Amino acid sequence: MHESSGRPRVALIQFPGSNCEWETKRAAEAAGLACDIFRWNRPAEGLAAYDGYVIGGGFSYQDRVRSGVIATKEPIIGTLFDQVTEHGKPVLGICNGAQVLVEAGLVPGLHPGEVEMALAPNRPNPRERLGAFVCRWVYLKHSSGPGRCLLTSLMPEGYVWPVPVAHGEGRFTTRQPDLLEQLLSNDQIVFQYCDAEGHIDEDLSVNPNGALANIAGLCNREGNVLAMMPHPERASWLRQIPAELGGEWAQKKLAAWGNAEAMLQAGPGRLIFESLRQALLKRVGA
Repeated sequence: MHESSGRPRVALIQFPGSNCEWETKRAAEAAGLACDIFRWNRPAEGLAAYDGYVIGGGFSYQDRVRSGVIATKEPIIGTLFDQVTEHGKPVLGICNGAQVLVEAGLVPGLHPGEVEMALAPNRPNPRERLGAFVCRWVYLKHSSGPGRCLLTSLMPEGYVWPVPVAHGEGRFTTRQPDLLEQLLSNDQIVFQYCDAEGHIDEDLSVNPNGALANIAGLCNREGNVLAMMPHPERASWLRQIPAELGGEWAQKKLAAWGNAEAMLQAGPGRLIFESLRQALLKRVGA
């Protein structure tokens, strides 16, 4: 626990090319976490002092070879792996952070340390002006059961919420023929791309990258690691929700129009960080 505030303390790991660390830090702190940006070249053993971890978005090492793979060769990931697998500490990977967790063999984690899936290049969509890179708002459905993943414990099962995506390599896929069945059996598919009503549709208008089974977020078998491609930190305040998006959250945004204080209310993405806080408080017996 953070000594001065009593708040759970998380390390937000920053690699060369990370570009979401400050907005992610603000979202974590708004949820009641004490969040330190922890640079990749600091002594890796310093990670042990933290209650949990976040790896934010960006383009670590310019996405060379494969997105996230070079970052996994840094000593800091070895320490993170030990803290997660041996001590059960939770970690959230967002976008490039999700890619790092997959390349490190932490997600899906059926055989920790083995790379069992890929976050492959997005399936080309002729309706996207920028080609394979997708940058827009989508809807997610919380598909796992209550309490299955520590980082979504406050989110109701079946909950549908809007959140932005911004990636060129976000398509969850695998060459292992039985892996999807195992993920379904283990209830490890935490988020799926859906339409505004929660219907799962493989069309690229709904599934922006062509991911297998519309997967947008996966947890490991133990439920303490979440890798998700969308950016919850960019949907953590009501003011961030596009008014033209339609649906419940857009109506809340329109109702708050002209009221600066109301605009600072929590957005749907805040639940991810609040769930992390609750999980950490339970771990330390607070």
